[in-house]
Amino acid sequence: MGRSSALLGGRLFFCARQEPPPGASLACMFALDLSGPVAWLALDRPEARNAIPLAGWRQLAERVREAEAAGARALVLAGSPSAFCAGADLQDFPLLQRDSAARADFRAAMREGLDSLAAAPMPTVAAIEGPCYGAGVALALACDLRLAAPGARFAITPAKFGISYPQEDVARLVALVGPGQASRLLLSALPIDGAEAARIGLVEILAADLPSALDSLAAAFVDSSPASHRVLKRAISLSVRGVAADSAQDESFDSLFGSEDFARRFAALRGGR
Repeated sequence: MGRSSALLGGRLFFCARQEPPPGASLACMFALDLSGPVAWLALDRPEARNAIPLAGWRQLAERVREAEAAGARALVLAGSPSAFCAGADLQDFPLLQRDSAARADFRAAMREGLDSLAAAPMPTVAAIEGPCYGAGVALALACDLRLAAPGARFAITPAKFGISYPQEDVARLVALVGPGQASRLLLSALPIDGAEAARIGLVEILAADLPSALDSLAAAFVDSSPASHRVLKRAISLSVRGVAADSAQDESFDSLFGSEDFARRFAALRGGR
């Protein structure tokens, strides 16, 4: 067993690597740092530009569950300066070409990983440097926010291969950039740079100093209420689906006023005047 590391903004992530079984392409795909209130989750397969093999999607779900169980107040997902994620691992494609059962397993594994990230109770942020292609864009779309360095590049490439994109991920893309820009990205498969991604709304923040921008945002998340985050994240999800009123959200709105967290925070705010 060896040790692998990935670096982002001075943070070092370590992940125990075991020799994969014959024919397997996965050793350690995601490295998790839980040393502080913010969980830092790094794609850690630089030899393949962080392309995600089939088993990696379920490892993503495991890492998100670990972060939640540890009580993380926010989660930052990052690749490396050379690549955020090249997409799904092309080494798996010959198997998908010949084995229909493997196709269903691949689709289910992607859903488990991506939907676990989307459903995380804490704020989630994708920090994107370098290429973000194919399924890597779906990975970023599953986060609440996307921050990109100017050198980031984005492309959604299934049309180049004669395949499609999972419907759930198309829906997230359309909700974020609208049907016209989604059509542009999906049907042309042409790449765009970070500035264009920010212009069309694919990323929310374009930052020349990505680590500093992440630290500022993460600090704001940690300073805010986890209970509020859970309720507000559900409100945003409902709104994306066209739900304008919801009784459970009404109950949450009312009950948070009676919470100890609100009492403490309000008293601190009034005391600071």
